[in-house]
Amino acid sequence: MKSRIVSRLARLSRESDGVEIAEAAAVLPLMFMVLLGIFWFGQAFSIYGTITRAAQDGARAAAAPQCSTCTATIASTNAYNAVQAALRVAKLDPTKMQRPTTIPSLVSCTTGGAVPCDASPTNMCVQENVQLSSSTDSVCGMAVSFQYPYSFWLPFTSLNKQTINLTAFARVRLETM
Repeated sequence: MKSRIVSRLARLSRESDGVEIAEAAAVLPLMFMVLLGIFWFGQAFSIYGTITRAAQDGARAAAAPQCSTCTATIASTNAYNAVQAALRVAKLDPTKMQRPTTIPSLVSCTTGGAVPCDASPTNMCVQENVQLSSSTDSVCGMAVSFQYPYSFWLPFTSLNKQTINLTAFARVRLETM
């Protein structure tokens, strides 16, 4: 009787029927989570590239030559409209754009002090006459920054339904007439 049990156990240990199913059941969920992670981080990277490009477009629009009697709000309005257009083209919701939580600390070309954000576009920061180079012959420019929220969906992880704010920042040299 005892030898019969031992021989059955020995035969069962040599057989490999169904091992593939058990291995697949262990590996497939992990592989699925890795693929989901690649997808959602790829989406975040794509949105980051898009909002950075939108900030560059906004800074370029703000730095374009203005009329001599124009006020500062014209540059901010141009930047705001350019950013809005770039986000719409990329199928992103422009209403989700937010003012950055930390304002970039940039030095003014004219006064040498810190440059505040223009208050006219409430959901983005436009800074005028910022110093772009650290040399004595300072180059002046415009800076545009904002944040855009992104939500991950990775079940069974700490990132599931977490929202992060992707920050876009761009500086461009001022153009002259």
